[in-house]
Amino acid sequence: MTASAVEDLIDRLHEEATQDRPTAETPDVGIVMGSDSDLETMMTGGKRRGAYDAFVEELGFAEQTDFESPPDERFTFETYVTSAHRTPDLMTAYAETAEERGLEVIIAGAGGKSADLPNMTASIAYPLPVIGVPVQEKSVDSVIGMPTGAPLVAVDAGKSFNAALSAAQILARQHDAVRDRLVAYHEDLRAGVGDVSRDLHDRGTPAFRDREE
Repeated sequence: MTASAVEDLIDRLHEEATQDRPTAETPDVGIVMGSDSDLETMMTGGKRRGAYDAFVEELGFAEQTDFESPPDERFTFETYVTSAHRTPDLMTAYAETAEERGLEVIIAGAGGKSADLPNMTASIAYPLPVIGVPVQEKSVDSVIGMPTGAPLVAVDAGKSFNAALSAAQILARQHDAVRDRLVAYHEDLRAGVGDVSRDLHDRGTPAFRDREE
């Protein structure tokens, strides 16, 4: 990211914060990460499904890429790279303007032993809720190590899918449509376990294993 790109993004964020657009037209969730190398964990998850999968495939959200031209879907999220160490000014601008830009919750992920983005974003965006995602196991202590009085909710390492569900739970307190989608998703999980349990019992272990293979 060039210096001019950073400055452009900072100016853009502040300009968007002055627009006072209807909440139905602004992103509901902001997803930020310390590096694009975190993208697989934060969004698609690789072998483990990520936040993008949860929002788009399970909950019917859409990614909003143009603040002034929202997609048709009512509930949306946006994505940015805002490194706490390399672009602290961009991270600060994002966190400072998040609430004014209409965001209701932020998901922030970072890796390494010094995974400061979730913590710093939560401190600056307060009282907007922030859900931290440690991208790696070694990032857990850094992400969850907030002092008393500086809250940050966090999920386990790499589990951005759960972070998306938690963000949706926050939205569901005000939006019945999101609540209904969460309930439907949970019911699908419940039904899936029931189908597997019945099949395992009725077929027996050898036949069940053969089916799985």
